[in-house]
Amino acid sequence: MFDKHHHLHALEPHLPDDVTVRHWLMIFAGYMLAMSVPLVLLISAEGWAWANWIDDTAETFSRTSVAIKLIGLTFYMSLACTFLPLPTGWIIAGVATQQAAVAGDAWQTAMLVGLCGAIGSTMANLNDYHIFTWMLRHQRISAVRTTRSYKAAEKWFARSPFFLVLVSNIIPIPVDFVRMLATSYRYPRLPFAAANLIGRFLRYGIIAFVTFYWNLGWIAPVALLALAAVLGAWRFAPGLFRKLFLRSANQTEPSVSNTVENTEEQQL
Repeated sequence: MFDKHHHLHALEPHLPDDVTVRHWLMIFAGYMLAMSVPLVLLISAEGWAWANWIDDTAETFSRTSVAIKLIGLTFYMSLACTFLPLPTGWIIAGVATQQAAVAGDAWQTAMLVGLCGAIGSTMANLNDYHIFTWMLRHQRISAVRTTRSYKAAEKWFARSPFFLVLVSNIIPIPVDFVRMLATSYRYPRLPFAAANLIGRFLRYGIIAFVTFYWNLGWIAPVALLALAAVLGAWRFAPGLFRKLFLRSANQTEPSVSNTVENTEEQQL
């Protein structure tokens, strides 16, 4: 009886969880520093001015060493999370071009680019996991767990959590909802990270293989960047239009009120 009662209370939204956000941020900062230092040293050793990266980024990037390309890719992907929604497909394709030449054939390119991209994305998604956890400690936000729609989504997620997280990382569309649901469900971090790593490796490996095998060059990164812009607009446009509509309505109300008042004064 006590165990059942204790278990029910352990799942209450307002009670502490076993995630230490501060420790994770220290780990992430150390991880980023471990990439930043060698990346800066390698770029400096190339002998090119930093202005070259601004004036002719594509050409300069294609002439750098494989280490710079792969570390730079991992660094960038580690920052691309829900709270910093950087597009990712374009840089995967850019590093996987035959011009970048990180490997000698399509399979090796897919393995290297897919793995580096997957490691970076997994770290970024773990950032989401910890930030969402911190947010859910606030009662006003954690109240979402008591809603009918959340309970339905929770039952759906509980049927196959690993598979859903895996699939959400394979399909190339924004699916932050599944990561949020995994966090609020308190899905363990180890299988969460594993599903992210495998899913992103498959997604990025396919992009890299296709880009290299068919020698798409810079067509692939440009197309994927354009696709990311369209998906981003589709994702944020409804909220933007709603805000613009409300602002327009608020600006219109005073003018209507003034018109009514002026009409009444004229009648008097």
